[in-house]
Amino acid sequence: RNPGETMRKLRVFLFTFVAGMLFISMKLLWEAPNSEGGALVSPETKERISRLRKNVELLENDLGIAQKDVNEIYSSLSKKKRPESPIEKIPNAESPKFISDDCQFSKSPSGLDSDIQMIDIYNLISFVSVDGGVWKQGFDIDYNLNQWSNNPLKIFVVPHSHNDPGWLKTFEGYYQAQTRNILNNILDFLNENSNRKFIWAEISYLDLWWKEQGQEKRTRMKKLILSGQLEIVTGGWVMNDEANTFYYAMIDQMIEGHQWIRDNIGPDVVPKDGWAIDPFGHSPTMAYILKRMDFDFMLIQRVHYGVKKYLAKNKNLEFKWRQNWDHSSSTDMFCQMMPFYSYDIPHTCGPDPKICCQFDFRRLPGGGMSCPWRVPPVAITPQNVAERASVLLDQYRKKAQLYRTNSLLIPLGDDFRYDVRLGAQRQFTNYEALFEYINSHPEMNAKIQFGTLSDYFKSLKENPGLSIDSFPKLSGDFYTYADREDHYWSGYYTSRPFYKNFDRVLISNLRAAEIVLSFATSESRKRNAASFPAATLYDVITSARRNLGIFQHHDGVTGTAKPPVVTDYGNKSRSEER
Repeated sequence: RNPGETMRKLRVFLFTFVAGMLFISMKLLWEAPNSEGGALVSPETKERISRLRKNVELLENDLGIAQKDVNEIYSSLSKKKRPESPIEKIPNAESPKFISDDCQFSKSPSGLDSDIQMIDIYNLISFVSVDGGVWKQGFDIDYNLNQWSNNPLKIFVVPHSHNDPGWLKTFEGYYQAQTRNILNNILDFLNENSNRKFIWAEISYLDLWWKEQGQEKRTRMKKLILSGQLEIVTGGWVMNDEANTFYYAMIDQMIEGHQWIRDNIGPDVVPKDGWAIDPFGHSPTMAYILKRMDFDFMLIQRVHYGVKKYLAKNKNLEFKWRQNWDHSSSTDMFCQMMPFYSYDIPHTCGPDPKICCQFDFRRLPGGGMSCPWRVPPVAITPQNVAERASVLLDQYRKKAQLYRTNSLLIPLGDDFRYDVRLGAQRQFTNYEALFEYINSHPEMNAKIQFGTLSDYFKSLKENPGLSIDSFPKLSGDFYTYADREDHYWSGYYTSRPFYKNFDRVLISNLRAAEIVLSFATSESRKRNAASFPAATLYDVITSARRNLGIFQHHDGVTGTAKPPVVTDYGNKSRSEER
């Protein structure tokens, strides 16, 4: 049978229907008398109607034949079997068998299935907010004091400052008001004591600071980074959103950040650890990109509280994140999920924010901040250090129960922290007093220090009796995010659609410009065209990349920034598009 001919005949049906309606109308007119008792239709019209009637009869005949053809074709297809693949006939063939339905690749067995499939977990979780006690979204945690007798708890306190390149203020507004001071304070306080550590994520801000500094400050900052005392984590131009961004823009802003590091710090500094504490949900695409960039580890925070609780109960907050389509372990990315509500100090030392807030020394009286639980911190003194260390260590031990090893990560920071010199000084000196006491009392079975992500993950790899390969394999994503009750963060998927669309336009134009510039530069070299302004044009391209990168920030393309900030993002993008 000829399917094309059959479809042609089927289309005749439409004409047949219209013609049939016309035939009925003409028949009524044919038989209806006029007001004078004579025929309403003239002989000429009757002749045309007769011819039309014959055509309709022919069309009806064609339609009957077409319907018969369709029935035969349908019958033959429903009985027809797909021929066997040649591979299926080869005994012990190593190649996967072809599968007749759905995606053949995804159906082929790999023997390395994930231990945790998020699509299954979402079906198991009730998503009902149950009061868990001091850890409102979790559960009570107990521990045995003797469990660290032979293997002390290793605690890495990681100072950090989360700097949004635009949110309540513009990118430049935040820099002028806070970020410049933060980087200056980091430089001074880390140089005072080599045991102090810090991590930094946003290269866009580091670039603004770098441009303002003389050689002396640049050299000091470079020394801190090269020594590992200041670790650059992720190293992107921003901490990008993972839901609205196009993968090309995610990669592009990573390249821009890493290129800046290479050009200004040197080729020996290559970030290996991912740090994503504020994007509103997390995508396996980001894990895949980091893995293909040769990263070793990554950390995430904003995940539905019900998912966190489920994973925490089974000590699965650390896992190897595998792509759903992966038939081997080539995409496995080791990932830690933070267990509690937020990445601020009250929600990172342990399950009880009321106690943890007492160890946020930026909130000491007179510092301009206070604890919502109305129990303020107190400065560490020789008189209270034993009691304070015991209280803090209790929270650390409880948090450690949610993980599988005796290495524990404790972030120490918040949005735009360490911007006030007095607050930064209080944070470092009070924790140093606590560290000295804990480390000098072996009966506490703990070793504590300032550290970086690399320090923590290195300790985790060296953990006796537990290899990285033994951690569970997880596949899937972490959407939609909810931080409490039914507060789902999904509106940003579609908010401010003009800017989301304009983002894609700029991506397209930027890529086209990069390709054209590449061809033009190559041709100019062939022709020895010394006057071709390759360097100038490359600077224009770089500026466009960086402004596009700024908009990939998790308060940029998401549309979650204040209106003046959104306008600023738009103006930056528009200037580059022109």
